[in-house]
Formats: sequence, structure tokens, C-alpha cells
Amino acid sequence: MQLVIVTGLSGSGKSIVLKMLEDSGYYCIDNLPATLLPQISEHLSQAQHERVAISIDTRSASLDVLPGNIRKLKSAGMDVQVLFLEANVETLVKRYSETRRRHPLSNDTSTLAESISYERHLLEQLVDLGLRIDTSNLSANALRNWVREFVTHKNGELTLLFSSFGFKHGIPLDADYVFDVRCLPNPYYDKELRPFTGQDAVVCNYLDSQESVHLMYDDIRGFIERWLPRFIADNRSYLTVAIGCTGGQHRSVYLAERLAAHFRHQQHKVLVRHRTLEKS
Repeated sequence: MQLVIVTGLSGSGKSIVLKMLEDSGYYCIDNLPATLLPQISEHLSQAQHERVAISIDTRSASLDVLPGNIRKLKSAGMDVQVLFLEANVETLVKRYSETRRRHPLSNDTSTLAESISYERHLLEQLVDLGLRIDTSNLSANALRNWVREFVTHKNGELTLLFSSFGFKHGIPLDADYVFDVRCLPNPYYDKELRPFTGQDAVVCNYLDSQESVHLMYDDIRGFIERWLPRFIADNRSYLTVAIGCTGGQHRSVYLAERLAAHFRHQQHKVLVRHRTLEKS
């Protein structure tokens, strides 16, 4: 049985993800108490459910037992994937204001921002259990596509995830490493190149002609190659490398694609995201 555990901050998109998984044929359970995870998983496995998705968040009783229960399920041979959704405070406050929903941890003595901060504190122990996705600048459709790719990716060895982004939209919360490439020549200032992206040949050819771009690529590639074995030895499931330029359209996209192609050629499991390009 494949089990996907969806957790993270309230308002970060867990309902969207669970609905998408349900539409994709997963048997879904929302707001399961963490203490019941082993029993429910065993029951559903015996009932021959092949794909199950369970949402667990701060409304759950005894949240601190979740990491141990996940380890037990994995040790028993179950295919368990964990998806942790988060977003920055400004985005979450805006979403709650627009929907006029009440935060599950809010009360008469705390503000919405304080409730969000407290919830983030309660969930700290779950952040590194699986794949983190910062939904701050993601459309609902982009989130669905990312999760769809995540659940179809075979679990097991470490997956390298390269993510391009624009600094003007903020640094992604889910990055393990962030590389700033704003010092490189910017195709944006060429009016003929401006409408294109780092996935288009004309932009790639321009950046390929710049020595500084090759130096930056070699340094980032070398750093990852040097330290990747340590992350693999530490039994990490995902390593997210974020490449940022000003707008997230040209330089960061080009380098993320080039790095992904290199490590894919080295037989590593690789995923690629482009936050700015997928924002709409």
C-alpha cells in the first residue's frame, strides 16, 4: 500500500491536496489523530486499499508521536511518503482574511499572526519528515501539479529537487540550499530576450556565451556533488536546491534546468520546479 501523509500549516493548501488525491483515486482521511495512524494504516492495508492519503495537523491529538509512527510503518515495509505544506505569515493572513475562516488555534487573547507562529512552532518536528512545499506564491493548479508529480515519483533513494525563483517574490521556505545568481548577466535587459525564459533556446544560447555563467554553474554543481553523499548517508529523502535571480524567469530557470540535466545524467532521481513560471 502506498500511504501519503499530508501535514503542515493551516491555510497552506492541505484541503486542495487532499481533494486532488481523492480525485486521483486515493482513499482519503482528513484530520486523523496521530496516535491512530498505525492501526488505521494496518486496517486499510488489510482491506486491500492500494493508495491512501491521510491528513494530520495540529488539530490532532498527541502530534509528537507522529515521527515515531512513520518510522514504524516504514520499518514494516510500507511505502510512506510525507508532504509538508507551509507558507509565509503574510500569505496565510491574507488567505484567512479573504475566506473569513477562523484559524484552528485562534482565541480571544491572540492575533491571527500569533496563532500562525504558534502553529509553526508546534509543527517544527514534522518539517524534515518528507518533502516541503512552500505554497506562498503558488496557484492552486501549480500545487496540484507538483503534488501529482511527487506521488508518482518512486519512494526510496534521495531525490534532488531544483527550484528556480525570483527574489522579488521572496526566498522559498522549503529550500535546503539557496544560491543567489543575480550577479550574472541578465537577459531581461535585452528587449529581444525579455519575453522568453531560461527554457528557451535564445536565452540559453545567450547565457551559454557568458563565462561567469559557466563559473557559477561549476561552483554550484561542485558543491552539490561534494556534499550529496553526506545527505544520502543521512537517509534524507529529499534535498531542495533553490536557484534565485531577480525575477525568476531567465538565469535561475536556465541554471536549474542545466543542473537537473547533469544530475539526472549521473543517475540521480531529480525533480525540477520553476516557481515564477508556474505562478499563474
